[in-house]
Amino acid sequence: MSVTSRYREAWEGFWREAPGEQGSVFWDAEPALTAGRHVALFEPHLTDPGLPMVDLGCGNGTQTRFLAGRFPRVLGVDLSAAAVDHAGQADPAGQAAYRVLDAADKTEAQALHAELGDANVYMRGVLHQCEPADRQPLVDGMATLAGGRGRVFLVELAEAAGLVLRGLAQSQDGPPAKLAPVFRHGIAPGEVADAAVPEFLTAAGLTVLASGDLPLTTTEYGPDGARIELPSKWLVAGRTG
Repeated sequence: MSVTSRYREAWEGFWREAPGEQGSVFWDAEPALTAGRHVALFEPHLTDPGLPMVDLGCGNGTQTRFLAGRFPRVLGVDLSAAAVDHAGQADPAGQAAYRVLDAADKTEAQALHAELGDANVYMRGVLHQCEPADRQPLVDGMATLAGGRGRVFLVELAEAAGLVLRGLAQSQDGPPAKLAPVFRHGIAPGEVADAAVPEFLTAAGLTVLASGDLPLTTTEYGPDGARIELPSKWLVAGRTG
């Protein structure tokens, strides 16, 4: 199956309107606070750091470019063509490559694996934005890309993040400026049960090798001037047989 058209159209609308400057999107925090922290957790579990690295749900490519400085071949993929356009424009030196991909579509995931071979896969905060029916097919797609040697690094908002986001959305002054477009385009985050994420990986034939908690840093600030951070969980998974 492929993702629902409503979901695809919502993201196209969001990215068409999004400013091009780094940090203008709610989750587009500087890589030192995001992908940099994740790579430190991910790298010890890579069986082969030389495999292609796929940044799944790359958005405007901020984290993709960071990954490209640390791995020999990096490909940023996103469901939204507008997001991929942003990513390409922000990377005139071509540090990474970018393309549109619906990883929940089994045929598309298999075709990319046939092209790249086994790959390491990085995905940050995508599952909770998916339609519930798309979540297992998306994780299945990650497993297809990883193959036998690749590893998957998945960061997902914890259930507790829902309370934070609802509080921001319902505040007296309305949601923060960078969060408002997410709600306006109909991609208000849905919650994924903490226990469901490892179950998705197991159902895709992967073994969870490591996991932990780490706040997901955003680009917005609360009324007290502190950076808004969302509770999140990370997992590393791969095939071990």
